[in-house]
Amino acid sequence: MSRPDASVPAVPIRARSLSLCGELHHPGTLTVADLRQWSPQRVHVVFDCATSGPQHHTFEGPLLREVLTFAGPAFDAHRRKDRSRFLVSVAGGDGHHAVLSWAEIDADFGNARILLATRMDGRALDADGSQLVVPSDRCGARYVSAITSIWVGPCAVPPDEASAPP
Repeated sequence: MSRPDASVPAVPIRARSLSLCGELHHPGTLTVADLRQWSPQRVHVVFDCATSGPQHHTFEGPLLREVLTFAGPAFDAHRRKDRSRFLVSVAGGDGHHAVLSWAEIDADFGNARILLATRMDGRALDADGSQLVVPSDRCGARYVSAITSIWVGPCAVPPDEASAPP
């Protein structure tokens, strides 16, 4: 194994970022370091991975709800039914994505402690990107790695079949 040439400056690790978009009053871009501005939560999880069996991890990061509340979803926060029609779609760097309802994370409804992880098993995720962590899920399908975007918006109301022409 050869040593790197000491005269070549080290290339800084490029921090990954995610975009907050959709029906938000304050859309924007956040890095893992930016996510550390919120109070960190710590969860120990076990989930079944279809390809490698049970996974045991400790994640740290802010609650998804707190970050999205800061971004200002465009609903009337005082109207529960308005909040309950919003969706959250999280996309990862590998093309994987997951959809949640706002009601899952809302304190008046599911109050799920879903995280935007900034650390996994004590390792900072700055270079990898943050990870969506859904501690209540038995399988890891909604764990999204290297988050690239989080979209927030209302669920479209399907046309009323009774009023549709035959």
